[in-house]
Amino acid sequence: MAIHRSPSDPCPLAGAGGRNHLVAKLGAAADLSDEDKNAVVDICSQVREIAARHDIISEGVRPDHVHIMVEGWAARYKMVDDGSRQITAFLLPGDFCDLHVTILGDMDHGIVALTPAKVAFVPHQVMQDLPLGRPELLRALWWATLVDEAVLRSWIVNIGRRKSSERVAHLFCELQARLKLVGLVSGDHFDLPLTQEIIADAVGLTPVHVNRTLQKLRELGLIVLRGGALTILDIDGLRDFAGFDPNYLHRGRLARKH
Repeated sequence: MAIHRSPSDPCPLAGAGGRNHLVAKLGAAADLSDEDKNAVVDICSQVREIAARHDIISEGVRPDHVHIMVEGWAARYKMVDDGSRQITAFLLPGDFCDLHVTILGDMDHGIVALTPAKVAFVPHQVMQDLPLGRPELLRALWWATLVDEAVLRSWIVNIGRRKSSERVAHLFCELQARLKLVGLVSGDHFDLPLTQEIIADAVGLTPVHVNRTLQKLRELGLIVLRGGALTILDIDGLRDFAGFDPNYLHRGRLARKH
């Protein structure tokens, strides 16, 4: 696993442009004080660069750090006996890869960088001590964990009950909402560094089927996907088409703004 330490960064949780995506995300759940925000930034002294298509942490490894996405995209995945892969979550800037995994022991899945990424490696004890005496921050950390579980439930419904075109549309709606929460959407345009193969692994389809679905969404005038970026031309139309209700993202006090 090719991992290289990045140069020291005075604000290691800030991604490109200096925005602290984790603080922005946790601020959706609780009214964080400046002290809380500074504590979130201060927990990280190790930010490492991970090459695309390399594991951040592999299945079977016993982790001693919590991993936080600073820049780039990653995915949780599980390999099956025939060599195929099921992606079970996309991890975006500001996301914890494995907030409570050190409690469970060995990893039961892998986490792979889909793009070149920067990841904060936080010692387990440091992560445990972070919310002590900080009730709003504790609330925000629990919120992040519970939202991850809600997203997983939504993915199960998406794969199990929606038609193929609806699955892809629903995924795009979710990504738009999650990226907007941390300031990574301009209008309804955002980077989408996912190949058709990666999308297929996430929604339980073949790449050929994903290609047909993307064509259908274009023909309906709902999206433009070009050069690793997605523009949603009609967000209400795409949500209606997918049956997307953002309530499962529990965006709390910021829901009206996003």
